Amino acid sequence: MMLVDFFRSVRGAVRARGLRRRGVELGSGAMIGAQVEGRCGAARNQRGRIQAGANLRCERGVILNAHGGSIALGEHVYLGPYTVVYGHGGVTIGDHCLIAMHCSILSSNHAVPAFGTPVRTQADVLLPTKIGRDVWLGAGVTVLGGVTIGDGCVVGAGAVVTKDLAPGSIAYGTPAVVRGWREGAPR
Repeated sequence: MMLVDFFRSVRGAVRARGLRRRGVELGSGAMIGAQVEGRCGAARNQRGRIQAGANLRCERGVILNAHGGSIALGEHVYLGPYTVVYGHGGVTIGDHCLIAMHCSILSSNHAVPAFGTPVRTQADVLLPTKIGRDVWLGAGVTVLGGVTIGDGCVVGAGAVVTKDLAPGSIAYGTPAVVRGWREGAPR
């Protein structure tokens, strides 16, 4: 191992220890980049929870904020630089997922009140979000609350996922539309 890799590994282990002190449950082998935030928070009289399986890799600037809800990350999950995961309503990401840079994964929304009533005053509408195993989200993908992305999906860069995606589908666009299928995918 080169000396640079050794120091990078040590810095990542120190950052992982910092996340654990804030209540984030990390599996073995976690590699945590600079400026990664993990906040469990509290809401509805309960403390949030962030759990990750073995070999999580979080690049620079990742934000994991449970807001009193939950974020569950499987094993061998990669979260690219500046990805944001909000777990108000619960987010689950399966094993072996590749989440590219600048992705947003949400699990809540606001009710839209009558004109003249501030949107900000409305309670969150909790919408659990599920991302299956072996999913690839391209750069800048936004996944809205309440969506389920099936195992093996590929979502193209810049897409906004507003509806469930079947396992093995390839989707892109705003809103994301299924445009093809991975070879061997069930249909």
